[in-house]
Amino acid sequence: MMISAIITDIEGTTSSLSFVKDTLFPYARQRIGEYLRANASIPAIEVQLAEIRRLTHQPQLSLEEIITLLKQWIDEDQKITPLKNIQGLIWEEGYQQGIYQGHIYSDAVAKLQQWFSENITLCVYSSGSVSAQKLLFAHTKYGDLTPLFSAYFDTNIGAKIDSNSYQSISQSLRILPAETLFLSDVEKELDAAKAAGFQTRWLVREGEINSHASHLQVKDFWAIELT
Repeated sequence: MMISAIITDIEGTTSSLSFVKDTLFPYARQRIGEYLRANASIPAIEVQLAEIRRLTHQPQLSLEEIITLLKQWIDEDQKITPLKNIQGLIWEEGYQQGIYQGHIYSDAVAKLQQWFSENITLCVYSSGSVSAQKLLFAHTKYGDLTPLFSAYFDTNIGAKIDSNSYQSISQSLRILPAETLFLSDVEKELDAAKAAGFQTRWLVREGEINSHASHLQVKDFWAIELT
């Protein structure tokens, strides 16, 4: 069936895992205490702090206790929405100050631009907040890539290993699941997308291709054929 939409993950798919894990995560962890102390009274931060207290069922958590908890969540690579939102705000600071640029593989840039020119709807679905996604694609050595994408999705729509999340994305886009291709480097995410009726491609940028894998594996975006 013809592909009308392509939904792509970021880490290990369009972008290197090392950029996120070795650059973005450490920067957020280092800055999070100072950032929250300076901005705790800003409405956007107040909302996130309130959500953390709600999620932990600890309404009396102090700011310092929240900072300690957030650092623990970062160390554990937790996909918790208020953490991701706060990280996104901190990363924005780093991008704007030119401390780093968003890493995008050249093959991903070329194919995304090609698909865009072919009028295929392009979207991003990542555990990182929508704001963090936009920042990454807006600040690359290839320039601002955000005009390529029609929509961005994060954990607010649901967990990436839950098939209901992909059904919600399909409904939001008003495009049939069978006409939608999901790209990721994580098997459980691909399983969930496939269960929702999506087509899938498994990015294996390192290691060998397994022809017997549960999803068609490709080394990079050049190897993705839309059939």
